[in-house]
Amino acid sequence: MTGETFIFILPLLFLSESPTKTVSSIFNPYFSTFSIVVCDPMTELWGVAVQSKFPFVGNGVAWAKAGVGAVATQAYANLAFGPDGLSLLEKGLSAQQVLDSLLAKDTLKEERQVGIVDKLGGTANFTGKGCFKWAGGEAGKNYTCQGNILTGPEVVEAMARAFEGSQGKPLAERLIMALDAAQKVGGDRRGKQSAHLLVVKKNGGYGGYGDRWIDIRVDDHPEPIDELKRLYYNVHQLYFGETDAKKLVKIDKTVCIEIQAVLKKLGYYKGEVNGVYDEATKKSLSNWQGWENLEMRWRADDFIDDVVLDYMRKTYGKKN
Repeated sequence: MTGETFIFILPLLFLSESPTKTVSSIFNPYFSTFSIVVCDPMTELWGVAVQSKFPFVGNGVAWAKAGVGAVATQAYANLAFGPDGLSLLEKGLSAQQVLDSLLAKDTLKEERQVGIVDKLGGTANFTGKGCFKWAGGEAGKNYTCQGNILTGPEVVEAMARAFEGSQGKPLAERLIMALDAAQKVGGDRRGKQSAHLLVVKKNGGYGGYGDRWIDIRVDDHPEPIDELKRLYYNVHQLYFGETDAKKLVKIDKTVCIEIQAVLKKLGYYKGEVNGVYDEATKKSLSNWQGWENLEMRWRADDFIDDVVLDYMRKTYGKKN
């Protein structure tokens, strides 16, 4: 308008360690984090776990596809490395070949950090010279660890040792243990904010669709790894954990009476509490499990998942 002056001020994010950073890098994702990318050939699982003093770290760092491999892209993250890397892995390239191909086309590669595991457990990682220190990585059999803006090399070393020392445990637990170990020796030197756990397996998604078996994101929390543990052990394992065949409970007369009594109290079962596991009781139990979001643990035979029975007892038992 005539006679008026408007002044526009462009806010800038000051990164003290790197005053030469370009404006483009300031306004693009800078996932300063530590991560571990792994493959378990025996169980045919691939996974990524990350923690960062950056919100919503799960939005860009971790990428994985069952039967193909996994990628972590961080620091001044080129998010195209995720889908592009998986596409190259799917064509049969090794982790190192994929890494070389991605970096060859990237004019800002010295600001990138990447970790890759292929379908056979081959690994590769890269830390550009422009990443904030401390930055680096360590790779071993079926895994690669990497991080930037860390308290020191002990962070990736702790991740690696924790993963190596946890063989025999479920892959998701090994990834959580690796993050926990890294945090205990310092982690991201700016602090903690978000975390992500991703594990893929063939037909591992809900109802057997897709491969995203475990995809837990803690977007903003003062203790993101502790919250990740809670969500995995207390929530995910309840609703989506794999049934342990050794702990199945036979629905005999005693157990059936217990189940019928609860279902009758809740209005799912209308028949007599007689301990006979007939079709009416089975249908009532199935309906109740679906209502409680426990349908992934449903069994059509004469057994009940011990986790489901324990949940029923604790939530709706006699004392309730």
